[in-house]
Amino acid sequence: MIRTEISLFMKNIPGEFGRLTKMFADSQINIDAVTIQDASGYVQELFRARGKSLKRIASPASYNSMRKDSAQFALVRLLCDHTEKAVDLLTENDYVFDTIPVIAIKLENKPGAIAEVSNKFGEEGLNINYVYGSVSAPDEKCLFVFSPGDIESAAKIFCEK
Repeated sequence: MIRTEISLFMKNIPGEFGRLTKMFADSQINIDAVTIQDASGYVQELFRARGKSLKRIASPASYNSMRKDSAQFALVRLLCDHTEKAVDLLTENDYVFDTIPVIAIKLENKPGAIAEVSNKFGEEGLNINYVYGSVSAPDEKCLFVFSPGDIESAAKIFCEK
């Protein structure tokens, strides 16, 4: 199923994620899936890609400064049950964020379930940019979030499992 993922930058300091999640909780927004990473890795990948495909719009010193400064932030990706409400809340609180469509799939909690889906992407010629997920009780399904290179093609292949 196609879901809307929110990607946001957050200060990489103790308590900041707690403030974000409390803000969501106070607004009755449930987080269905979340991943957090140091933003410097993400920013460095953007710069490597930009160096290969796009013209630089700033001096090399500016790019180096951005890479250094990005370590002070974390990149949070999440799915929630009320995306529009979450977007309004983030806007009101001056968060820097973006939304993108992703494929969210409920998988059986068994060996090979992720391999089956991942191989299906590959067989269809679709790259997986990133994936994150969760496991729960052994007899419950797991939610995994895939960011494919081509969301339209992936949507034609995958449906709710």
